[in-house]
Amino acid sequence: MIRVLVVEDEAHLAEGLRFNLEAEGYQVQVAETGEAAQDTLQNSPAFDVVVLDVMLPGKSGFEVMAEMRQAGQFVPTLMLTARGHPGDVLKGFAAGADDYLTKPFELPILIARIGGLLRRREWLRADAANHVGLEIPQEPPESFTFGDKTVNFELLELKVRDQVFPLTLMEANLLRYLIRHEGKPVSRKAMLEEVWGVHEDTDTRPIDNFIVRLRRYIEDDPTHPRHLITLRGVGYRFVASPAA
Repeated sequence: MIRVLVVEDEAHLAEGLRFNLEAEGYQVQVAETGEAAQDTLQNSPAFDVVVLDVMLPGKSGFEVMAEMRQAGQFVPTLMLTARGHPGDVLKGFAAGADDYLTKPFELPILIARIGGLLRRREWLRADAANHVGLEIPQEPPESFTFGDKTVNFELLELKVRDQVFPLTLMEANLLRYLIRHEGKPVSRKAMLEEVWGVHEDTDTRPIDNFIVRLRRYIEDDPTHPRHLITLRGVGYRFVASPAA
C-alpha cells in the first residue's frame, strides 16, 4: 500500500486530507509539526510521498524540506504554500521540493499531483531494475551528454566522469530548459515563468542560487564558468561545447 505523510498543523485540513487520501486507497500518517515530521520520517517505515505545509509551528516546511534532502531522504515531496506568495514557491524548490500547490486548493488537483509524483517514482524504480538486468518494458531514459558530463533527466542524476550528483526535480528542469535553448540568451523572467510557473513579479535571486549550484556540478572551475554563462542584465546562456 502506498504510504503518504501529511505534515499539516491545521487539524481540520489534516484530517480532511487523511480521510480523502485513504478513500483513494493510500495509507496516511499525519504529523502536526516539523519536528514530528522528521521524527516520523526517521523512525517509521518508508513513505512514498510527503505532503508538506510551509507554515508550521517550530521548524518551517522549508527547514524540514532542506534537512530531509541533506539527510539523503529523497522521498517525493509536494509543498503547500500560501496564495499570493510566489517567493515561497521558489524557496520551496530551492530547498528540494518536487512540486507545489497553493492554498486554498481543490482536492482533485492535490490527488492528481500526488499521482504524478508517484508515477515518476515508479519510472525511476523501473529504470533501476533495468540496470540490474530485469526485463521491464520502458522507453530509454532521456539524457544529454556534453563533454565528459551526462545528465539523465529520468534518473535525476548528473554524471561527471566517475562522480554522480543527484539532482532535485527543479534543478533537472532548469538544466533541461537551458539545454533546450543552447547557445541562446535566456532571461530570468523566462525561467521563472517556464520552469517554475511563477508569473507574478517576484525576486529573481533564487534563480541565481540555482545557477550557482548547477555550476558546482558541471564547471571545472565554478568561478570561471564555461557552460553556464552569465549575461549581465539579461540572464544566462548554456554552452555545450565551449571554445578551447
